[in-house]
Amino acid sequence: MFQYDEPYYFAGIPFTARQVPRKLAWLLGRGQIRQLLKGVYIDVRVRDSSQLRSDALRLVVPPDAVVCGRAAAWLHGIDTTALGAEDLIQPEWTHQPITEVVEVDGIRVTSPAATALGLAMRLPRPFALSAVDAILRSGKADRLALRAASAAYEGHRGYRQCQTILRYADRRAASPGESWLRLRLLDAGFGTPDLQVRVDGPSRVYRLDLGYPGRVVDGRRLGLEYDSDQWHSTQKQQLRDETRRTELDGLGWHVISVRRTDLWGSYPALELAVGAFLCQEPRLPRRW
Repeated sequence: MFQYDEPYYFAGIPFTARQVPRKLAWLLGRGQIRQLLKGVYIDVRVRDSSQLRSDALRLVVPPDAVVCGRAAAWLHGIDTTALGAEDLIQPEWTHQPITEVVEVDGIRVTSPAATALGLAMRLPRPFALSAVDAILRSGKADRLALRAASAAYEGHRGYRQCQTILRYADRRAASPGESWLRLRLLDAGFGTPDLQVRVDGPSRVYRLDLGYPGRVVDGRRLGLEYDSDQWHSTQKQQLRDETRRTELDGLGWHVISVRRTDLWGSYPALELAVGAFLCQEPRLPRRW
């Protein structure tokens, strides 16, 4: 039943658990549907789109409400898979009066700028930074404009954190992991690293996620790369990474590979490794 050569389940339209109360677990177990956001499901063959996201939110958001928070970033088409501790988006909305409201496929939602400021104030620091970086990277908000608009929130809860996040934010961060790594370096007192560092080799150009090209120690410079599980886990990928770092070593770069567990573990091995190379005592204990 419901084989993949048959029509889309529910005609490819998002649906809630209430519509399939007895078959939900069965369909999920067979891999025929996926959870699009908390409480809303879709046939696995349906591709993601702005219309799909708005249709999903329309099922759970009151028509007179304004979508906000992580759900607003998601609706604006910004990758939010790592904006919070959980990958699954929780629908968020408000009935409070908001001046910066736009419409996306008929859904009222906070503007990208208002969404960025809200996340910068409300989310834990690492997720707040990766969220704002992602919104800046999308080109739907500008950092200088955000800093100017943030003045209206002075005195609100989270305002001081928001100012710090906007000072650190950088649109060049290519992934949430790079944002978290940058925050760890800043918190440890190593100074602001450069992003997307270009290294010219004899036959190719390399790009490092982060680095300190201006700080030369015994003729070598420090670079850091965030290796996600998705792109750096197989034996072939790891062999490629090792070959690449050997080539960079020959060009005078000491590259530290950082994995997700290195960022979220309790031991400050990352700060100690960076400090050992830069001959600098890191600021400890860690703040997150």
